[in-house]
Amino acid sequence: MNDELKSMYTAMGISEEVLSFGEEVLSGLKERFALIDETAEYNQLKVLKALQAHQVSEACLLGTTGYGYNDIGRDTLEKVYASVFHTEDALVRPQITCGTHALALALLSNLRPGDELLSPVGKPYDTLEEVIGIRPSKGSLREYGITYRQVDLLPDGSFDYDNIKKSIHEKTKLVTIQRSKGYQTRPTLSVQRIGELISFIKGIKPDIICMVDNCYGEFVEKPEPSDVGADMVVGSLIKNPGGGLAPIGGYIAGKRECVENAAFRLTSPGLGKEVGASLGILSAFYQGLFLAPVVTAGALKGAIFAANLYERLGFRVIPNSLEERHDIIQAVEFGSPDGVIAFCEGIQSAAPVDSHVTPEPWDMPGYDAKVIMAAGAFVSGSSIELSADGPIKPPFAVYFQGGLTWPHAKFGILKSLQALSDRRIVSKFFP
Repeated sequence: MNDELKSMYTAMGISEEVLSFGEEVLSGLKERFALIDETAEYNQLKVLKALQAHQVSEACLLGTTGYGYNDIGRDTLEKVYASVFHTEDALVRPQITCGTHALALALLSNLRPGDELLSPVGKPYDTLEEVIGIRPSKGSLREYGITYRQVDLLPDGSFDYDNIKKSIHEKTKLVTIQRSKGYQTRPTLSVQRIGELISFIKGIKPDIICMVDNCYGEFVEKPEPSDVGADMVVGSLIKNPGGGLAPIGGYIAGKRECVENAAFRLTSPGLGKEVGASLGILSAFYQGLFLAPVVTAGALKGAIFAANLYERLGFRVIPNSLEERHDIIQAVEFGSPDGVIAFCEGIQSAAPVDSHVTPEPWDMPGYDAKVIMAAGAFVSGSSIELSADGPIKPPFAVYFQGGLTWPHAKFGILKSLQALSDRRIVSKFFP
């Protein structure tokens, strides 16, 4: 690193000791970063191919208001998503407010009273507990007479195939598979492992709908879960596929019947996909998707850098420094609230927006403990942008993700370490 760049880091609050340690860690990551760039290049071409195949034109970027009838840009975008994910159909809408909404929409539209939902990968993400009815809530699946069954992963993180088989019966209609770890310390599931699980489940009951919560996983690997048998893949546009430009939205890609069911639930019976104005944000949706493979690659580099840096300081990191990556999330266990809070303060101070704000734990809707969130983002809540969050409860782990560019992700991680060092939670740099 040249003196001019060092001076800039110093001016931005990074000590020479922290910077030197970061550069030492980075020196061993060149080969891994090259592989990430190769995957990004493949996925970039995959997206470009889909855009060209459906003849995206300037007219597709304009959007509609009102009912949104005959919205060529909206309809073409959904064809592009179906091509990218190799599915029969897709629903991609700004009216889908977030990832949890997309998942709830997929579940509520494809399950009926008397059906049972099965999670063969353990506890779902916190906000889905109220959707399912694990925690009572208005409009939950449980209120509609839909039951839920769960099979936890084995202690080593593998699937409990024996109990999964025992849990599948005539009422089992839909299986939900969460790819990412959420606020847990289990391994994130690779596309290959998801495919193996789906194959096992369909070997028992072929008509089961297999839905994958794909949040944080898009474009991390070359294949997607829909390439290995998933009937639906579901995600948020303010995560990977929005490329940091989508201001809102979610997607459901999959079998035509599943997607149509979701469309009729989102709008109204008899209307389905025919209505839903795009409100002038299609340009951001298209361009965000186009940038998504490269943006995801930058976030992935940041996650690997964080894992290697904090593991060398003695903290437990999930995934560890050597594991293959299947999403952009990096968890670091600090064992105390102070570590989680300091880390988030460091990330917030590295933000392009609201860097002067200090994040604090609060009672966030949908969670059973106080949550601290650091996210100085151009799009509120966007977790493809540099962000970190975690519940203030044991094992006091923080979950880091995002970074629209690799240099920003790098800076954010160094700022997190600087905050921990300044509070003397990390002892390596003490005089």
